[in-house]
Amino acid sequence: MSARAVSTHVATSADAATVTTIITAAFESDPVWSWAFPDPVHRKRQMAVWWRFVIDAALRAPWVWLTEGDEAAAVWIPPGATELSDDEEARAAELLAELVGGWSNTVIRGLERFSAAHPHDEPHYYLSLLGTHPSHRGGGFGMGLLAANLARIDAEHAAAYLESSNPANNARYERAGFVRRGEFSVVDGGPVVTTMWRDARSLHVGDAHSA
Repeated sequence: MSARAVSTHVATSADAATVTTIITAAFESDPVWSWAFPDPVHRKRQMAVWWRFVIDAALRAPWVWLTEGDEAAAVWIPPGATELSDDEEARAAELLAELVGGWSNTVIRGLERFSAAHPHDEPHYYLSLLGTHPSHRGGGFGMGLLAANLARIDAEHAAAYLESSNPANNARYERAGFVRRGEFSVVDGGPVVTTMWRDARSLHVGDAHSA
């Protein structure tokens, strides 16, 4: 896989605000997440609250990553881990209701379609979020970060899974070795999500990037 070599580091709780800023900016115009938070006036604030909640939960595992200059962030859920605990699942519903009112019921139904599509037949790393701050978009930081993460995953001979919420990114993920597995709409007639899988493989010399 040809991608920009980037230096990376594992994010900690001290980086939560930085990761939140990157992901919020990266997903503000995303087809699925702009559907979930439809008010353009309040979307950025609402997303910042939502993503901070999701990122704080993910930081339990050492698989939230940043590029060295904070240009891009990746949020992974490693094999055997859960994205949200049972208590956090309940809090998520409450939080969405606080943020978007009655629309939250529709958003929750959309999120349930993510869960229904998620594979459970093989242990894997789950790429929950990958985003580049718009001020650095086009510089190869997001794909470089992904390449560095995948090199580590390959070293463990592990598989990887993601949902692409923006069709514009599908080809990029395919170049990284992911294969389209299926797709679903978050609501009937709504934005389409593509599910993508990358089989476990061995790390080849020259594939790893600095970390």
